[in-house]
Amino acid sequence: MSGAIEIPASLDGERVDRAVALVSGQSRAEVAGLIARGGVRIGGEVVTSRHRRVQKGELLELDLVAAPSEPVPVDVAGVIAYGVVLEDESVVVVDKPAGLVVHPGAGHVGDTLVSGLLARYPDLAAAARAGAGDPERPGIVHRLDKDTSGLLVVARTPEAYEALVAQLADRSMGRTYLALVLGNVVADEGTVDAPIGRSARQPTRMTVSTTGKPARSHYRVLRRFSEPVPTTLLEVVLETGRTHQIRVHLAAIGHPVAGDTRYGGTARPLRLERPFLHAARLRFTHPVHGGEVALDSALPPDLATVLERLS
Repeated sequence: MSGAIEIPASLDGERVDRAVALVSGQSRAEVAGLIARGGVRIGGEVVTSRHRRVQKGELLELDLVAAPSEPVPVDVAGVIAYGVVLEDESVVVVDKPAGLVVHPGAGHVGDTLVSGLLARYPDLAAAARAGAGDPERPGIVHRLDKDTSGLLVVARTPEAYEALVAQLADRSMGRTYLALVLGNVVADEGTVDAPIGRSARQPTRMTVSTTGKPARSHYRVLRRFSEPVPTTLLEVVLETGRTHQIRVHLAAIGHPVAGDTRYGGTARPLRLERPFLHAARLRFTHPVHGGEVALDSALPPDLATVLERLS
């Protein structure tokens, strides 16, 4: 649903996220997500910063999507398909297929990975209420874009969630991707160190920005191809985990991910139906026994077929 309200005198000078929370009844976290999706406008202009101050008499417009406070479990048999690479009482590692959204959001409620996980692991809901992530994203430690395939770790207990999030924060969790990019990457290896923020012109896109959050990606050339168009297969290791980080960083150095039409990766001769990006390896310290967990995921058939056609 959508709505609009004139800012009353009582909210004059308030931060926009607090004002939206007060008039809509949403949590500050929900409001932050709404702003990030471009769902808040003042005077017809999209709000891009939750720190903006509102003024009496301004017209606040909201695009609110009704959704349950907690995701709905869905029978995974024949409904939501995903692979399980590792599972025990504290963690689950999923091999996510392309096309599957990780958690509920605008336009996706019962058709997400989270819904499938809840059906298979009902304990996730109670664990999230006890501190294992947001109840709307139970156990989700990190995410993958809808059209990115590969490995993702989920925490089944508050203790596991805290430990895994800490590994993300101190950068001891290893996440390695395979990406096919357009053009010939000359350097055999390199690092893209550039802050990433939301685009002011297109709020659903991210961009390299001096006002963005620090972001660092390391890459290494695995193979170069010339036919049917010049491309390079890269191994990319994330040091940080910003939204669309790999896609934005590689586009910024002139080598967008092949098939990534949002960031300039259109390449019709390759016949790609999605960005050629796969979370191939995941490494972390197990939150209970302390041993190293190192897992690999093979390229899915759609990407492997594209690679076989290159020369």
